[in-house]
Amino acid sequence: MRPADLNRLTVQESADRYVELVRARTSTGALSPATAELYSRDVATFVELAGAERVLDDLTGEDVDAILLAFARKPDGRRRPDSEGPRPVPSQPVQSPSSQARFRRSISALFKHATLAGWVQVNPMTAATVTARERGGLRPERRALTREQAQGLIGAARSLGEAGAEPPTAPGDRGRRRRDQRTELRDGLIVLLLSTLGPRVSELVKANVEDFYTNDGVRYWRIFGKGGRTRDVPLPGDVARVLEAYLLHGRPESPDKALLLSWRGRRLARGDVQAVIDRVQRRVDPDRRRSVTPHGLRHTTATHLLADAVDMDAVRRVLGHSDLATLGRYRDELPGELEVAMRTHPLLRGDRGAGPSEGAVG
Repeated sequence: MRPADLNRLTVQESADRYVELVRARTSTGALSPATAELYSRDVATFVELAGAERVLDDLTGEDVDAILLAFARKPDGRRRPDSEGPRPVPSQPVQSPSSQARFRRSISALFKHATLAGWVQVNPMTAATVTARERGGLRPERRALTREQAQGLIGAARSLGEAGAEPPTAPGDRGRRRRDQRTELRDGLIVLLLSTLGPRVSELVKANVEDFYTNDGVRYWRIFGKGGRTRDVPLPGDVARVLEAYLLHGRPESPDKALLLSWRGRRLARGDVQAVIDRVQRRVDPDRRRSVTPHGLRHTTATHLLADAVDMDAVRRVLGHSDLATLGRYRDELPGELEVAMRTHPLLRGDRGAGPSEGAVG
């Protein structure tokens, strides 16, 4: 429940108020005019990258990560390209590490003030996970797992689900653990939901048992997303079966209505989800293993659904995007996809009788 005194300002409104405060501090000598100008410039860039009309309180740690990475790759107009020949350099140099560190400090100061002023409930900077090294350009452009990597992770999650659903062999078995200590089903379910439906990690940890319902034999998850929007997403059959097994055999008894609980019976926190993914990854064959974040699995869902020619609007609704333009940022390139596209070219289907040289350009 949002506190009564929360002021849901837009990003632009928040930035304007904060810049006024920064400039006012120069009159007291707390800030130099040059420093105040740098803060103002960084905040203006933040507005550009975050979206002026978005509500500041709706921004998550994932959004902050995306903003930091977008700034890191933003061409630095002050730095000249290396080439001085007549041909233009295709791209300008990206931001320097010092510029990136300064930008992070600027928006950290903005969110610190926003937290104190009641513009945000939680400071999203505390949930940002992108490190300085990753912002410096060493992070791979491709976040999505390849098909083989994704299938390896899903296979490990399925095996956890099958193992966790098996009851103990005998009541007196010395190896038997209490129900609240058996996390295999929960871990498998977390990875399967992230990999196949691509929810935001905040949506996952906020899910309650009552949010899952059945209609005409199909299991649905009513996801409460950003901006108060909800979407009902059908679960694939394999995922629905692991969910049922978890509810029957894996979820600890607890008065908390949360779907995902720690072994102590408390709602799982956002920071716990990455540890679950890493734990499941250790069960994947090393040749098919690549570290991935929850947001990377969201990219994986979008990328592979679109690569399999699933309707773009359906993918948008699964991910909970308000428009198709946002979906484009989640579509990552996959190795070999151009070769597959050319092998199955739509203009060459259905005319198998033509000779190999027909239509060739001489």
